[in-house]
Amino acid sequence: MQRPALFSGGDAQMAAGDLGELLVPYMPTIRVPKSGDRVYKTECAFSYDSPDSEGGLYVCMNTFLGFGREHIERHYRKTGQCVYLHLKRHVIEVPGASGGASPKRRNAKLFLDLETNSDPNSDDSEYEDEAKLIIFPDHYEISLPNIEELPALVTIACDALLSAKSPYRKQDPDSWEEELQASKHAKTLVQLDNGVRIPPSGWKCSKCDLRENLWLNLTDGSVLCGKWFFDGSGGNGHAVEHYKEMGYPLAVKLGTITPDGADVYSFDEEEPVLDPHIAKHLAHFGIDMLQMQVTENGLRDNDIKPRVSEWEVIQEAGVKLKPMYGPGYTGMKNLGNSCYLSAVMQAIFSIPEFQRAYVGNLPRIFDYSPLDPTQDFNTQMAKLGHGLLSGQYSKPPMKSELIEQVMKEEHKPQHNGISPRMFKAFISKGHPEFSSNRQQDAQEFFLHLINLVERNPVGSENPSDVFRFLVEERTQCCQSRKVRYTERVDYIMQLPVAMEAATNKDELIAYELKRREAEAARRPPPELVRAKIPFSACLQAFSEPNNVEDFWSSALQAKSAGVKTSRFASFPEYLVVQIKKFTFGLDWIPKKLDVSIDMPDFLDINHLRARGLQPGEEELPDIAPPIIIPDDPKDRMTNHFVESLDIDESSVMQLAEMGFPLEACRKAVYYTGNLGAEVAFNWIIAHMEEPDFAEPLVTPAFGEVASSGAAAIGIVGLDNQPPEEMVAIIISMGFQRNLSIQALKATNNNLERALEWIFSHPELEEESEPALDMMNMENNANANILAETGSEGPRIKDGSGRYELFGFISHMGTSTMSGHYVCHIKKEGRWVIYNDLRVCASERPPKDLGYVYFYHRIPS
Repeated sequence: MQRPALFSGGDAQMAAGDLGELLVPYMPTIRVPKSGDRVYKTECAFSYDSPDSEGGLYVCMNTFLGFGREHIERHYRKTGQCVYLHLKRHVIEVPGASGGASPKRRNAKLFLDLETNSDPNSDDSEYEDEAKLIIFPDHYEISLPNIEELPALVTIACDALLSAKSPYRKQDPDSWEEELQASKHAKTLVQLDNGVRIPPSGWKCSKCDLRENLWLNLTDGSVLCGKWFFDGSGGNGHAVEHYKEMGYPLAVKLGTITPDGADVYSFDEEEPVLDPHIAKHLAHFGIDMLQMQVTENGLRDNDIKPRVSEWEVIQEAGVKLKPMYGPGYTGMKNLGNSCYLSAVMQAIFSIPEFQRAYVGNLPRIFDYSPLDPTQDFNTQMAKLGHGLLSGQYSKPPMKSELIEQVMKEEHKPQHNGISPRMFKAFISKGHPEFSSNRQQDAQEFFLHLINLVERNPVGSENPSDVFRFLVEERTQCCQSRKVRYTERVDYIMQLPVAMEAATNKDELIAYELKRREAEAARRPPPELVRAKIPFSACLQAFSEPNNVEDFWSSALQAKSAGVKTSRFASFPEYLVVQIKKFTFGLDWIPKKLDVSIDMPDFLDINHLRARGLQPGEEELPDIAPPIIIPDDPKDRMTNHFVESLDIDESSVMQLAEMGFPLEACRKAVYYTGNLGAEVAFNWIIAHMEEPDFAEPLVTPAFGEVASSGAAAIGIVGLDNQPPEEMVAIIISMGFQRNLSIQALKATNNNLERALEWIFSHPELEEESEPALDMMNMENNANANILAETGSEGPRIKDGSGRYELFGFISHMGTSTMSGHYVCHIKKEGRWVIYNDLRVCASERPPKDLGYVYFYHRIPS
């Protein structure tokens, strides 16, 4: 409840002489921020309130956590902390302000590093920044600055807090979590008036023949190649050489320019930077960033006819879209390549089960949150869900504001929406990819999120249960015709793109010929022709048998040809379908298949229901492959070491096409003994939180094999203790640790047979020890599904296989490492497009160009 004295400054205002005496009892609780302390002075830990909000922001002088007016009492009751620094930015409209007038700011020095949504350079407003010390529970106010009357410690603490850097800038220089800062050269950059204009196509380095990883120097317009990078892109370093020779500091990467910005690098500052004046700097060389997209191959989308470009179609450019406001129509600010996160979270919180789990339980989650709620998954999920669904941060402009815009013939941007900076910082902590500012794969982030949901139960029901389903895999020996049935847990149906089934092959061939001719002649490319793939062909490709590499037949006791077929052992409540558009070229450079697939609004996959062992089928014997032990123990370990380096590259490529880092895929296949992409996929899910997840595979040296190599490679140890890697894989599928160990021991550490053994011994799960399970859950970070696993194995919500489309995420760009994501969701009978902060009614939802689709089961 708002207390009048808190904001009126009336009776609670203290006389100057009493200030020192008043603060004496609280001095032990007042701290000066140290290096490494995170000071949250721009955002509430439980909401998106800030100093811009009506009630301002309260920052605890002991924990340095920020709280909005609705949540400050909770922190006071829970911790007993009494002294808070209250920050408030007052916005005063200036009647009849003329263009170019500078706002007058009082106490501006207090907020030199304050990051808020206000525009301090607005010509129509003045800003008054106010800071007060508030003492609870009586809400005494002490206005700042008040250096003469305050104790020295308090003054030092206030100054340190107000000048503290953003809490999202890590001190570790190797961290990828550091946010981009505006370049010191951006405001004063000198651009040469040399008449250079960037052509619409045919770019190449001016010092070599490279046509990729090209950088435009923003001083003289030189187009030069960059360095060679780990992801396969790169060049000969001519852009850096040019800087060393000329001293021109800023360059923009061609291929990253969108209406939202571009990738800018400062050679002088030796880091990626922000250029607040990028539009003006690009316009100097004839590039209008608001009207064009530039692709990696040097082709400008303006040269393509309207509504053919992927960027234009997916974002519904050229169509006047009606903005949407209110609950469920809240946008999310792009923090710099964070659109993948925004798209996934918009889809997640359109699902009732997630709404109930987090927003419905919000009071309980907040009341029982830890002392640092910024580091609690459920608190941050509830905060984000409330921010998106409450409507509090999605309010339409006032009628007077609309009239003013019409009179001035300008569009004044509305500061609606939320900034998920705190959420991203926490959910990506420790992850080498998501904690960076690079673009990521939305599908990979979805699995990362589900992994965290599984590990942080919010109640009796886990909302991620709605995605979980069982896959039955039927493996058949082609020679003996015998079969083996196994089951695994999955969350996404991955559909291959059946390029061979394109219905417009002749047009594609003709287009490719014209495109090559145009590129050779340096002419604008022809009108884009996109491959049209029937959805039925993709579904057929999913259901067809696949060859099993390096298959060992227990019937023949030898290697043989084998095929594997996948079917649904259960159907989830919500079916997530990924179109496998991302692949690798012959040069191992990631690329995307630009295709159009007629995704159905209503989907029936009941014909893919698993049927189990059929009459007349004979099962493969339950025999493990023999372990060849040479006479010389040293040779035995050496042979295992050499054999372990044989990695199934086809499985590696399957995983890499899902968007996972290549080195992580190699490790997954390696540590799971080349048992296939499905088993390796579960290893990835269990280990993607580890700091070295994407680092190169390091195999043990010969001298190390005798000690630790056996466990790392998966060889049976002297004590027959199963390798921890295999135990973690089975745990990640939803089984308890003691049962996983028992199954591996019973099957000589054969992972595939251990899973089959578990399903054939359900009675053993009932005998598991709850105390041991709880201990494992606490001590084993990989037990991500253990908390939600009952005596029946992984929890599923089986039902009919008939679904209706309600949302899809689309990607624009050439690979998962670049581009942009948007999300379309069907709400209240109509489609809505979520494009970062912009939320509008969709007029032409591009359902044929999506990447990840969300279907909901149709009730029987």
